[in-house]
Amino acid sequence: RMFVQVCLYFYCKCLWRCLKFVVRKLTGRCELQRICYNTKPGAARTMKIEASLKGSKSKRLQTSVSVHPDAIEKTIDDIMELKRINPDINPQLGVSLQACLLQIVGYRNLVAEVEKLRREPYDSENPQHEEMLLKLWKCLKPNSPLKARISKQWCEIGFQGDDPKTDFRGMGLLGLYNLVYFAEWDTGIAQQVLSDSLQPKYSQFSKAEWEKKKFDKAIGYSFAIVGINITDLAYNLLVSGALKTHFYNVAPEAPTLTHFQQTFCYLMHEFHKFWIEEDPLDIMEFNRVREKFHKRILKQLQNPDMALCPHFAASESLINM
Repeated sequence: RMFVQVCLYFYCKCLWRCLKFVVRKLTGRCELQRICYNTKPGAARTMKIEASLKGSKSKRLQTSVSVHPDAIEKTIDDIMELKRINPDINPQLGVSLQACLLQIVGYRNLVAEVEKLRREPYDSENPQHEEMLLKLWKCLKPNSPLKARISKQWCEIGFQGDDPKTDFRGMGLLGLYNLVYFAEWDTGIAQQVLSDSLQPKYSQFSKAEWEKKKFDKAIGYSFAIVGINITDLAYNLLVSGALKTHFYNVAPEAPTLTHFQQTFCYLMHEFHKFWIEEDPLDIMEFNRVREKFHKRILKQLQNPDMALCPHFAASESLINM
């Protein structure tokens, strides 16, 4: 059976290469040209370009998806030369390929940057780490001064004990970075989600609405702990490649850490609404609700036109490429 599968693989691969050769002869265009000219900008185009380059028999094309950002222009020239494409006759092709490569290389670099933050542990001896932690408190509880660095007050924003540093072990600094970004740049929503998580029953809906929807058993959750957990969810979406659809649609060039943090804000807001809609019996149902939410996001990302955060839409420059 294994032998048959191997033979079938090589047969299909050879057949596919022959088909590509015939199509190029008939159309006068290579696969990269056909993709750029026939597919609209965004995830659909970039993912096809990425697959085409990775699947090429040329090592130069295969490695083009992992070059340094500064080498992208030179890489485009190499691709045009290798494919025997006249840049004077096809000026737009170079622009389109450059945009796609910036996204592809940028995504790869973003994964590395996020992984580095995840692996860096919280250090209470590091002044910058401590400053970020205190900023989180000030953004979420501006009218309630923190009485001491080690304090039961941390439980008010959803940490498990007197010292939040122990809660960052799973996601390292990445969890803190995301929570601070949410609290600092989406302050109103972050404070509302925190408030709802503490008193969920009648916060988002009126008492009559709750009774009508029969959300009688809805309970709260630990805001900070859930934020770290949603960071883990966003991290897994990123490293699995699932977020390529979203980032290739919203980032006109290379996706950055800011794009990742904006996505985290969106996921926090959406998970909060999803939690209320699911109406769990108790906090022990958290993993079930999280898994269901994860599957819903994955399903949305299967749509090549999907952008999770519409207000972070790609710029007009991308649309014109």
